[in-house]
Amino acid sequence: MENGMILSIESSCDDSSIAITDIETKKLVFHKKISQELEHAVYGGVVPELASRLHAEALPKILEECVPYFPKLKAIAVTNAPGLSVTLIEGITMAKALSVSLELPLIAVNHLKGHIYSLFIDKETVFPQTVLLVSGGHTQVVEVQGLDEMKTVASTMDDSFGESFDKVAKMMGLPYPGGPVIEKLAKEGDPKRYKFTIPLQQKKIFAFSYSGIKNAVRLAVEAGSEADYPDIAASFQEVASEHLVRKIKKYLVENPPKNFAIVGGASANLYLREKIEVMLKPYGAKLYLAELTYCSDNAAMIGRVAVEMYLNKDFTEITQLQATPRAPL
Repeated sequence: MENGMILSIESSCDDSSIAITDIETKKLVFHKKISQELEHAVYGGVVPELASRLHAEALPKILEECVPYFPKLKAIAVTNAPGLSVTLIEGITMAKALSVSLELPLIAVNHLKGHIYSLFIDKETVFPQTVLLVSGGHTQVVEVQGLDEMKTVASTMDDSFGESFDKVAKMMGLPYPGGPVIEKLAKEGDPKRYKFTIPLQQKKIFAFSYSGIKNAVRLAVEAGSEADYPDIAASFQEVASEHLVRKIKKYLVENPPKNFAIVGGASANLYLREKIEVMLKPYGAKLYLAELTYCSDNAAMIGRVAVEMYLNKDFTEITQLQATPRAPL
């Protein structure tokens, strides 16, 4: 077995994070994340240039705590895709500097693979998996057989599941990020009061769409008052989640899963977790969930992917490592 550790860096959006993972045991040895939520909340969303500056301040501070592990490192891993170009570059620049100074190979990690491997932090992998990835930038269903066998079978046609929560919160003048705020507010409301239309009901395509729900919520907000917000939030969350469940149900009829997982920042939504769990009961499929700590962007999940890539000797030359903001899974 391989002895040693991998240092991983995550800076794809607004979370600065570094982790160190043991190659042999797959155990997380060190992990720290500095969130930028408060700084971006003022603007109601992530400001790329501000995020880049904050990464430049936060990443070196975290790295100082990692110095004692340097002698045991075997590789440097970093998120290079997808994400915001200006923030990905911050992590990549640090990774390249460490690679040169410590004479270690580089591992370029796809951020979406990281979310899938968030299921297996501190543990061995379990495949195959049918994975629902829901975040602020992505909503897709992925059939996963292994590290290099991942096929996206459905994705959103417009807004993502997580993005729609953020936008609904913004319509109501609520803080960013909107996901947790809407989920909390929804607990106080009646999910049946507003009859928002479930998208793509009559369409046979396996895809998702949230632009229509978003517009219906906007009209409800404009016509109502703050007293209506809990009911609007509850009705929105109900329809947004039911849309996912109905589309996935139809897919599972011909593709029954052995294992099913929900990953990504929006997978922390407990209401969605409950609905998916109920949906899976007829199939006897096991539901896999990442710990809430690892649902949002983090370097621990990047490190977990990097361990598998290291064992496969899947390295990237320093001259070839670059940010690829729109790269698919």
